[in-house]
Amino acid sequence: MTAMDRTESAIEVLLRDLKPNIVLFDFTYWMPRLASRLGIKSMYYCVVSSVTIGYIMSPARRESGNNLTEADLMQPPLGFPDSQIKLKSHEARGYITRRVMKFGSDVMFCDRIYLGMSQCDALGFRTCREIEGPYPDYVGNQFGKPVLLSGPVIPEPNPSTLDEKWSEWFGEFKANSVIYCAFGSECTLEKDQFEELLLGLELTGIPFLAVLRPPAGYESIELALPEGFQERIRGRGIVHVGWVQQQLILEHPSVGCFITHCGSGSLSEALINKCQLVLLPHVGDHIFQARTMSLHLKVGVEVEKGEEDGLFTKETVFKAVRTAMDEDSEVGRVVQANRAALRELLSSKSLESSYIDSFNEQLQVLLG
Repeated sequence: MTAMDRTESAIEVLLRDLKPNIVLFDFTYWMPRLASRLGIKSMYYCVVSSVTIGYIMSPARRESGNNLTEADLMQPPLGFPDSQIKLKSHEARGYITRRVMKFGSDVMFCDRIYLGMSQCDALGFRTCREIEGPYPDYVGNQFGKPVLLSGPVIPEPNPSTLDEKWSEWFGEFKANSVIYCAFGSECTLEKDQFEELLLGLELTGIPFLAVLRPPAGYESIELALPEGFQERIRGRGIVHVGWVQQQLILEHPSVGCFITHCGSGSLSEALINKCQLVLLPHVGDHIFQARTMSLHLKVGVEVEKGEEDGLFTKETVFKAVRTAMDEDSEVGRVVQANRAALRELLSSKSLESSYIDSFNEQLQVLLG
């Protein structure tokens, strides 16, 4: 970030030469000041959810300055639309640590975001009201800025075919009967949580494919597997390291459940498919993505974790999977019905284009 900040003078030269009507930015907190001096509008364009920004960065939080306590962050800010969405003790501690981290040029992480959002002319979010409901308006009201939504990023149908290895394996199982578990390319579990996850998958008795990185401190998956695990799950479970065709896997009719870390890309791919969602977030925005899915939209089931230590167990993994896939339980029925309704809504061909058209129209109004 320090290197980026040092480009301010070079960017000023470019802006003077290009003379744009508006500039979109994120972490360059100095951009609104620079743009205003040149007679250019600025928009803080945020790829983090408005739920996260509203909860963590709301001006309603600034009364305590940067001295927020764990107890403060365990409760939503004043006027927050849904009091159910809140942080657990261990999550609040993590956010407090990150809020005051220096993020280049001796500027704290929270100040980079807050200064940019409070000094710009408008706020933009890569989302839609069908997913985030009242939260963009809450953020706009808090900052006193117009909010423009560019809509969700819905993956285009993938013209490729699933690799034969996976196609044949999934083909051995009936429809909606396989668990697919993946946590993206950056999430690395500690050894104890890695074991609990795999033992939880084993406990379900359901076929599964788990695409995971080796746990912290291990160079290979094989060395980290629970004792006797491979023999016990042979024929119905695979633990794989490396890239897979996730979009095509989620489209496969055999996949009935997706255990996800709640990254925005993974959720976008999942929401337009039929598999049920089990939510296991680990850091940052993923936590609020999970709460949005489980508490606001009620389209998934979050794995329970310890309030203080943030640890999940094989039993809580088992419970979340069973709840999400059980058509006979009340929670399962509600989640599955809501999933189907949201999938139909997001699959509308006009949804993305309507948001893009609206975004452009509001830009014109902003520019006068």
